[in-house]
Parts: sequence; C-alpha cells; structure tokens
Amino acid sequence: MSEARNIAVIGLGSMGYGMASSIRKAGHTTWGVDIAESAMQRFREEGGAAGELTDVAGTLDAVVVVVLNAAQTESVLFGDNGIVAGLRAGAVVMACATVPPEFARSMAQRCAETGVLYLDAPISGGSVKAAQGALSVMASGSQESFAAARPVLDATAETVFELGDEVGMGSAMKAVNQLLAGVHIAAMAEAMTFGMTQGIAPQTFVDVISKCAGTSWMLENRAPHVVDGDYTPRSSIDIWPKDLGIVLDIAKSAKFGAPLTAAALQQFLAASGSGLGQEDDAAVAKVYARNAGLELPGEA
Repeated sequence: MSEARNIAVIGLGSMGYGMASSIRKAGHTTWGVDIAESAMQRFREEGGAAGELTDVAGTLDAVVVVVLNAAQTESVLFGDNGIVAGLRAGAVVMACATVPPEFARSMAQRCAETGVLYLDAPISGGSVKAAQGALSVMASGSQESFAAARPVLDATAETVFELGDEVGMGSAMKAVNQLLAGVHIAAMAEAMTFGMTQGIAPQTFVDVISKCAGTSWMLENRAPHVVDGDYTPRSSIDIWPKDLGIVLDIAKSAKFGAPLTAAALQQFLAASGSGLGQEDDAAVAKVYARNAGLELPGEA
C-alpha cells in the first residue's frame, strides 16, 4: 500500500460511495462529502473521517470529485465555499464526472492558478466495481498530477488508461465510451422487445444472445434488470440525455454526424418524459414495450 494520505471524496452517490469506501479500506484518512447528510453519516459510521471539509482542506493531498455533471463540478471546485481556494499547492483534484473536454481544460487552468494539480479522470465500471476498487479510469494530465493522484488510482481502479499530459483527453475518451454504452442500452431494449413480438421471452433472449455475437457488456448487465422487473437505479435514465448530449455537442463542434447517438438519445428523452427519469436506465425498454403494446416482466 502507498503511504497513507488525506483524501476527500465529494459526491457519495452509487459510484462515489464505493470509491470513498475503497480509498478508506486502502488505509487513507478519508472524508466523504455529499448534500445528503444520511450518506455522510453512514460513511462516518463505517470509518470515514469526521470534521468539516472547510476545516481540513489545507491538509488534503487529494480531492476526488464524483458529482453528476460539469455545473456541479465547477460549483464544488470554485463556487461558494469551493474547495480549491482552501487547498495547498501541490494537492490534486481528480475529477470523475462526464464533462466536455473543453470544460476539463478550463477547470485545470483555474486550478493551476493557485498551484493545485488537476487530473481529468472519468470513470467506468458501475457501482459494483467502484465498491471493489476495480474501476477503469480514463485519465489525462501532467505527470505531477498522475503522481499526486496515484494513491487514489491504486485504491479505486483495476485499470488506469494514461492518455497523455493534455487535460481533456480523458473526457474525450469517456465521451466515446458513453456513445457506445448509451447506444448499446437502447439497442438491447429494442432487440429484446423486438424478440417479444416474435414470441421470444426476455429470459430466453438473455440466455441466447449473451452467448452469441450480438451481445455486449451493457446487454449482459442491463437485460437481466428487465427480466427481473427491477428498475432500482444503478444508473438512471436521466444520466443519458446529459451524457449523449455531451457526445452530440462534441460531434457538432467537430462537424461529425452521429445518427446512432441521436436516435438513442431520443429514446432516453422519451423515457424521461414519460416519468421514468429516476428509474434504472434499462427502463428505456418500457418505451419500446409501450409503443408495441407489450407487457414486460413485473408489469400487471
């Protein structure tokens, strides 16, 4: 294990909580911060450090930001009571939200003005791998930033893709991943419900396609949620309008057509507009089922 560090994790959602727990279990003094007091209290009861972040900011070696989007990231770093103002020079911000590359570059520049390092470090793997310390991290930044963040990376990641010293490359790669992931979820829902029109039960769909060339990681992970009729949000519908919107914004600036992304986005928007925004993203299957007059498992 690397030498114990003082580390704060801001954002104790499904991914952030698992990352904070993995960091704590690796022997680092770890503060967990969230707008939900219950999440912070639970983390403290499990061994997280006590005390207000503003009081300990100057002692921190690293701050891991695992919030929803660019606006929340900027607020955490530079808003009222933003953490960067209290950090010492040489501390590192490891930013994990899916954001546009240009935004990541702007955050790194603003951090650098106070001597704070910045690692552009989007994550992938889901809540289970976060809790196991087995995430994939798509990271870019200076060698100094990587070195400062190494204890966090060692504690939270199974694979770290070091994508160079140009901040923004990590976010660009995450956009590529999200393009595929969102399209794959929508394609899973379309294929499963198409199969239902031909008399193929959802469980049979999973049993067969997961062993065939048409499978994907998202299919194997999300299709069982539909089979079980369990839409507890591991990753919610409402994440995808944001993430696929980022992909399309980047594509527009690059004058690149992305019609599959646009089609998937419309399905997630339809799901969100139907009141499914806070359900698991596999609930996009409900849009297809509704339009085809199908009844999914668990629906009566």
